Amino acid sequence: MDESRVPVLVGSGQITQREPDPSRGLPPIDLTASAVYKAADDSGAGRTLLKALDTIVVVRSFSDTSWRFTCPFGTYSNPPKSLANRIKAENVQRLVYTHPGGNMPQWCVNRMFEMITRGELEAAVIAGGESLATQKGAERAGLELDWSEDPGGSCDTWGIETRGWSDMEDRHKMAGAIFAYPMIENAIRGNRGRTIEQHGLEMGKLFSRFAKVAEGNPLADRRQGFTAEQISSVNPNNPYIGFPYTKLMNSNAFIDQAAAIILTSAKKARELGIPEKKWVYLHGCADAYDHWYLSDRINFHSSPAMSKVAREALEMAECSLGDVDALDLYSCFPSAVQIACDEMGINPDDPRGLTVTGGLPYFGGPGNNYVTHSIAEMMDTVREKPGSRGLVTANGNYITKQSAGIYSTEPPNKPFKPKDPKIYQAEIDAARGPRVTEVAYGKATIETYTIMHDRKGPSFGILFGRLPDNSRFIANTLGDPTLLADMTAEDYLGAKGTVSSSDGVNVFTPD
Repeated sequence: MDESRVPVLVGSGQITQREPDPSRGLPPIDLTASAVYKAADDSGAGRTLLKALDTIVVVRSFSDTSWRFTCPFGTYSNPPKSLANRIKAENVQRLVYTHPGGNMPQWCVNRMFEMITRGELEAAVIAGGESLATQKGAERAGLELDWSEDPGGSCDTWGIETRGWSDMEDRHKMAGAIFAYPMIENAIRGNRGRTIEQHGLEMGKLFSRFAKVAEGNPLADRRQGFTAEQISSVNPNNPYIGFPYTKLMNSNAFIDQAAAIILTSAKKARELGIPEKKWVYLHGCADAYDHWYLSDRINFHSSPAMSKVAREALEMAECSLGDVDALDLYSCFPSAVQIACDEMGINPDDPRGLTVTGGLPYFGGPGNNYVTHSIAEMMDTVREKPGSRGLVTANGNYITKQSAGIYSTEPPNKPFKPKDPKIYQAEIDAARGPRVTEVAYGKATIETYTIMHDRKGPSFGILFGRLPDNSRFIANTLGDPTLLADMTAEDYLGAKGTVSSSDGVNVFTPD
């Protein structure tokens, strides 16, 4: 094969900052630049590789993604340009800032490998970083930091801009992952016929395996090696966030972490003197998405897109799941892992383990950039065992945007050419859920629900329900503290009641 059209990953770098003084902590772009330098050094080519870069992709920060993480210390007007200036990448021709999504690092690798095969780029970096721990510490200390920067110029944007929830869902306060995923989790529990106590312990068992990996990873933020009981037990140090999730079941976003991966053509790697033992190939990949809004899903306990992406990536890699030596399943919440296992046919007790990092709750959940870390870690994993294969999955929004990659140091026996996602996306799009009734009245049944908690305890409830005609609606519960506490302690899946509507908000009252 023409080596100028053969894409390879050549460098990986990760940083976890643990600076206790928020006045001394590196801001996001500086932390990201440190990760890029580590990736360049990892390749063996160092600064020479950075000067050869023609493309820089920066994964969108959480402060530019969610109202929950807005930075009070200013913004970067052109993050990839700021990064280019810091790493002295003087020959960059293409600057990209992605749209949100935990799928975006893998999605970008897939697209950029295709670009190399078409001769559209020779050397590129994908990087991102968060300094949310420093940001939070500075706010608590009353510090006035200046993280504003305007280097001028403009950049391209990649990905899908559409937010993950509809206006109807927004009116009912389902405007973020911490609200959506616990509703998915309760649907999984109902589908498996478990009690609240049984399912809580199973979630704890699942995530204790992730915590064990994090315990041995020096880059992980939480290295205590939590047990299943510690993860599932509700107490002042581990309260519910969104029932049934305790604090230790939630992605740990308030960390300072950055990661970078560098890719080139094989020809450029040779020109730069990067040894082949550093090269990592992408053997298989795929991208797809489920119906954009939870309201439109067939159910809340499966993911047709996740199943399709896994099958397509394995088919492209000409291997089976049994041929894969290492796994990193996206783990923002237990539901994401459970659905991945169901859709891919993976036993949660798989001896290979389900993560190489420790997962988002324990390794760290640096916004949209976690998968850059998991790819970087997987590069090291397959390098340590030449010829082995590693599968990375990536997930954006609420079990919505799915991406996967299969990595190995072994050169593929055919040119890199993934199937056009439009071919299999149509099949997913055709399978729609029940009709949605936006303004709901009358007798109804709860399909799934969550009770959100604040520092004082149960705060409000969100639920999906069904009307007698089987159409679906979203609603809130009454704000009665006794009812909210009961819905946390007792199983309300399938509970009957009445729904009414006022000013565009549906309210469900149990019988």
